[in-house]
Amino acid sequence: MKHVLQKICSILLCAVMICSMLPFSAYASFEIPGSCQVQTDSGASRTVKTLDYGYGHNTYYSLRDIAMILGGTDKSFSLEVAKDTVSLNPGNSYVPVGGENAPWEDSENPDISLRRNKFHVNGQTVYYYTLIAQLPSGFYDCFMMAADLGMILNMNITAPSAGSLQIDTQNPFGISPASLEQSGYFYGVNSVLVGDATTGEIYYRYQSDTSYPIASTSKLMTYLLTMDAISAGQISLDEQVTISDSVQLLADSSDGVLPLEAGTQITVRELLLGMLLPSSNECALCLAELTAGSEEAFVQRMNQKALEIGLSQAVFFNSHGLPSYTEEPIPSKRQNRMSAEDMFRLTSYLLSVYPQITNTTSLKSATLESLDGIEVRNTNPLLYNLPEATGLKTGTTNRAGACLVTSLAADDGNMEHDLIVIVFGTEDSIERGRVSGLLARYALNTFYGGAEEAETGTSGQTPRPLPTHAETAIDWILRTAKKQEPAAGY
Repeated sequence: MKHVLQKICSILLCAVMICSMLPFSAYASFEIPGSCQVQTDSGASRTVKTLDYGYGHNTYYSLRDIAMILGGTDKSFSLEVAKDTVSLNPGNSYVPVGGENAPWEDSENPDISLRRNKFHVNGQTVYYYTLIAQLPSGFYDCFMMAADLGMILNMNITAPSAGSLQIDTQNPFGISPASLEQSGYFYGVNSVLVGDATTGEIYYRYQSDTSYPIASTSKLMTYLLTMDAISAGQISLDEQVTISDSVQLLADSSDGVLPLEAGTQITVRELLLGMLLPSSNECALCLAELTAGSEEAFVQRMNQKALEIGLSQAVFFNSHGLPSYTEEPIPSKRQNRMSAEDMFRLTSYLLSVYPQITNTTSLKSATLESLDGIEVRNTNPLLYNLPEATGLKTGTTNRAGACLVTSLAADDGNMEHDLIVIVFGTEDSIERGRVSGLLARYALNTFYGGAEEAETGTSGQTPRPLPTHAETAIDWILRTAKKQEPAAGY
């Protein structure tokens, strides 16, 4: 009997402890309501409701409240918010629904999720991570990060003091990576690099010479070697490829993306689409087997190619970037690695020899007829929000974090340039898109305005510097001459 009572007491004690812990464990799932004083350069100043998502100062601002403040300025916008969709039209007047610029009521404790919500901005569909909450009036409000709104409206936003924001409607949105680095913004990433692949010029770098796991961005090397085989006439884009047992095994695993069954056939063209858009690991493996006979032989080619094009810290263990285990009794878990500087060299080389890659990586979706018309979607978030984005590749593993290699199309009036933004090792896909988006805007500002002007947020046109490497210089001259040649028949 005594033993039974001891068990009952233990169970009751555990229940009490669990109940006492629940508020603490559940707290992070709630948003923290607050307020901020927002002032514009016209002198208007009002209170704006805020939600700190999970942690203090991870702040999202009420769009309805800000719409009221910007009314009558050059950055005014109309706003319609539904449960999961937002329509924002710059230049239009906002119609109040009631409750704008009023503080949170004590009874309000919003419990909503941060989601990638659909936005209609001047009729164009884009996506942003926002919080949509229903107000006591029954209307919905959308809470967005200040930087995202600043980029949509192209206006400068600063925080002069705690609990306040200053909106400068007359100056465009500007980014200073050096200032972000000083404030610790890049502590949450492994490395970043921003540059012009056409000239070899580096705009900004952070821990770019250190090797890190690169996850599925490895597939850029797989694409390069596949295109080499096509150029050599060894395979063709329309060639039918028979799926192997090993490819089906990977497709059936938890890392599978597409339903590739052994014995069925799919074209090389569709394998490339599947590898680059939805990041199919089994498509990468299939291309490796087709090109080299086995993945082991293909990996040797990957590492040899890395040496040939000057990737000093690159090492590959497989064709797709997933963790790779050795066969020892105590297996080692390995992942493909390289530095951001190596990735910049790889993408610069890839874009110079096979620029048609962006014809694929700029697609938001594609249909694979060999797989009963399955539609695949591109995993690159910047394609949906940035018209200059043309690719290139996402990647995620637990060790690598969330990675993204972005290419941007730019034109200096003489020739087209490929700008590159490399972000390795963010905490999740939300931060990956946010960091990449900010640096992409910085890349474009720097290209069109020059580094000094981009830092200060001013605009203007300055001549681009000449390429810094001989091989790149030759390619630059040829591309410039080709663009300036008159079209045939004119």
